[in-house]
Amino acid sequence: MKDVLVVGGGIAGIQAALDLAEMGIRVHLVEKSPTIGGRMAQLDKTFPTNDCATCILSPKMVDCARHPNVTIYTLSEVQSVTQEEDDFGFEVQVFKKARYVDELACTACGDCAKVCPIVKRDEFQMGLSTRRAIYIPFPQAVPQAYLRDREDCLGGDPIACGRCIEACTKGCIDFDMQDEVVELSVGAIVLAVGMETFDPVALTEYGYTRYENVITGLEFERLICASGPSGGRLIRLTDREEPQAIGFIQCVGSRNLKYQRFCSSVCCMHATKEAILAREHIPDVKSYIFYTDLRASGKGFREYVDRARREYGVEYIRSRVAQIEEDGDGRLVFHYEDAETSRPQQMKVDLAVLATSLVPGPGVAGLAEILGLELDEYGFFRTNPFSPTDTTREGVFTCGCCRGPSDIPQSVAQASGAAARAAQYVVEAGGM
Repeated sequence: MKDVLVVGGGIAGIQAALDLAEMGIRVHLVEKSPTIGGRMAQLDKTFPTNDCATCILSPKMVDCARHPNVTIYTLSEVQSVTQEEDDFGFEVQVFKKARYVDELACTACGDCAKVCPIVKRDEFQMGLSTRRAIYIPFPQAVPQAYLRDREDCLGGDPIACGRCIEACTKGCIDFDMQDEVVELSVGAIVLAVGMETFDPVALTEYGYTRYENVITGLEFERLICASGPSGGRLIRLTDREEPQAIGFIQCVGSRNLKYQRFCSSVCCMHATKEAILAREHIPDVKSYIFYTDLRASGKGFREYVDRARREYGVEYIRSRVAQIEEDGDGRLVFHYEDAETSRPQQMKVDLAVLATSLVPGPGVAGLAEILGLELDEYGFFRTNPFSPTDTTREGVFTCGCCRGPSDIPQSVAQASGAAARAAQYVVEAGGM
């Protein structure tokens, strides 16, 4: 039986890899970032149960790393895929970037980062805090090892700094480590490369980056998370005071003829969860959700929204915010139209949270070109309507947000489905 390649190490890729590994199939899990975990690792809690996201994700990450049938390649991307001569299986070349730290020997003690003089924007914290040029993405990262950002580091040949090398008593750091190409032979491929979020800078009416207290949903997640830049305190970025009124704006970039025409599916429930968590952090905060149409079609979702209204005082306003301005006191003024009277209205809030559209990541188009796959009209992988994990190429399957916006339970269910189809394919095509 041939191996299976899983591309993408988010929750969907992890679930697919674990399912296949438990069936006795060897799995190669390729992830372009320094750690597996994906976007779920950045969330504070998940809806509708409000369980800790990391508490759910971390055990799966560890299981994946420890499973004897799973090999993880981080900082890696698929470079080329060719069909094998017998038309069953694929020859895959994976480009693996150098980490400059021996991930097996590293104990994640952090001594190297303490002496690093370079301060950079922390991508995991959505730019709300900083990291060093040698760093670990987050405490639960897998592999549990530091890495050196070559572009930011002062080291090189000749070495201009080298403080981290001196600080590492175990000798884990190697500036001479080279990029490499790994060649794999697999019988099937599962694509789980996830999604990106729409950059709202283009929507100038919302003042994102112009007004510090206009943030995105993912930035809000990092603010309320105990491991976030504010230690779990929900604050305004301008004065670090607690907001008393928060406005959530839905469909930012979604259902828009100029940007994304589709509904991003999960945003209504995401904002509802965040409004509930805001009240748990600040008991007297008032939350307003400005929406176009309320999408609460999942199991228990309607009850979740009703609970938000009843127990947490969340107010839903059916209206699109036309513009955000900042007044002399630093508060944000929402300009919108009353849905019943069609008259212009204003509301002042302390913090604005934008529910940005979920869009296909650059990895989707790149893999589609490498694998010869078709994309749908929105740029996601096109799938078979009667077998929704099958792509337009035999032996290649997909799951999660790269086939369309999905929440975590949907992504996990799709991952298990894609794993089952990949297992079936390698068994049947291999003549087992």
